[in-house]
Amino acid sequence: MSLSTSPYPPYDPTDKSGFSYETVVKRWPIIITGVIDTLHQACHQLSLQSNLNAGTDSSTEVSNAGMQESTRKKIKEGTGIIEKLSKLKYEMARDKPLIPIPDDGEPHVDTYNSELAALAKDSRDTWFTAPWLFAECYLYRLLRSFFVQTEHWVSTDPFLDQKMKTFAQSGKAIYQIATTMHELEVDRAALRVDPEKLGVLFNEMIQMCLWGNATDLSLLTHLSQEDIAHLQSVGKEARAARSKFILRDDEDAVWAHIKALEGKEEAEKRVDFVLDNSGFEVITYTPYVSKVVFHPKLIPWFVSDVTPPDFKATFDALEDASSFFSSPTFSPSDSETTHLRTMVARWQSYLASGAFSLSVPVETPLGGGGKDEKIKAAEFWSSPYPYWDMRTRSPRAFESLQGSGLVIFKGDLNYRKLTGDIAWPAWTSFREALGPLAGSFPLLSLRTNKADVVVGVEKEVAERLDTSGEKWRVDGRYALISFLGRSSE
Repeated sequence: MSLSTSPYPPYDPTDKSGFSYETVVKRWPIIITGVIDTLHQACHQLSLQSNLNAGTDSSTEVSNAGMQESTRKKIKEGTGIIEKLSKLKYEMARDKPLIPIPDDGEPHVDTYNSELAALAKDSRDTWFTAPWLFAECYLYRLLRSFFVQTEHWVSTDPFLDQKMKTFAQSGKAIYQIATTMHELEVDRAALRVDPEKLGVLFNEMIQMCLWGNATDLSLLTHLSQEDIAHLQSVGKEARAARSKFILRDDEDAVWAHIKALEGKEEAEKRVDFVLDNSGFEVITYTPYVSKVVFHPKLIPWFVSDVTPPDFKATFDALEDASSFFSSPTFSPSDSETTHLRTMVARWQSYLASGAFSLSVPVETPLGGGGKDEKIKAAEFWSSPYPYWDMRTRSPRAFESLQGSGLVIFKGDLNYRKLTGDIAWPAWTSFREALGPLAGSFPLLSLRTNKADVVVGVEKEVAERLDTSGEKWRVDGRYALISFLGRSSE
């Protein structure tokens, strides 16, 4: 199945009542403006530093002359990117055609440009007519091309400061999670032989992963054996309160699947995360999983998606937590500080042993590059293709997941790519919406609703919500936990 043969049309901004129209009118211009502001600030700082260096003594004159020239060139290139971004924002607001991506040496240039040519023949190649999913992927690839075509900005992630600032503001939550992990470590042996208590923990971690910052992290702190027992007895009420916002809940099915991994070969006891911006560790406390593989994006993607440099930067920040998470409103206790150091050391040991691994070398630069088969496989995640096409468009990516015990796709973009971002009736089965990918490997999607496409919801529920006036498809209040096993299961 492809977009040209799909049974329903893709979402696009021609429907002014849809979220795609609001995205083109508001969200994308705000994102572009943010990148412009980031570059303005960077160039300003470079100019200040250049002026400071110009006033140093003559003994360093030759060295400074070289630095000054390099800085001037970087500022000029930065100004050039700003000009391109400003033009892009102008043309977007006026529904101009999407321009071809220049041959910048990075992947998917021909892919995007061929699709643009096909859309032009159908008069759907402008910002307000192109399919939303394609246009959004194109936007981030085009932004990447602006940086790649320079000498001094090629390794720049224009969203890095925003990502790290958000992470730095999460210090209290990070220390809380570290304390939770400490409590779990103390009771590890007991937990490993008690599937019921592990199931309770799995539920709470799923909720954290599903709702992100909206999750009440107090649910996850100081989880002793007694606390877990308390959750078992009263947690049903809390789960029932949350369940009305989870329109599809396959959690029991996926937990049963994970438990069934216990009798598998070691190679099959692997869980893969196709990352947006997070993952969770509770699976390492089970006897069911022996390895976790994280799949990043190779270029700055949809603002917050994890790149290899982000993965490394996260560990660097955690190693210097006292400075990185410094806050006037929160000061960790000595025990919390110890718990965080212990958690980070454990994660580093997992990386060293291979229990945790990135799907590409950790030192992979932005853009990937080289002929490494793992990097070639990872290129698929920043293509415009729906995941329907994975087997044919990227056999490497498909084969890398086929042996997995469970592949977890978290976040709204992954859901849109899984379902093709087309106007399925909401009661369409998850299996049908996955198209050719269905049954290829065990698959779990965790998604809060922030885009129009929804499947797997009972018809009467979807129709009731549609007539209620709620923006239930896009406001992030509702969620979906969707699981589908391997076809042979």
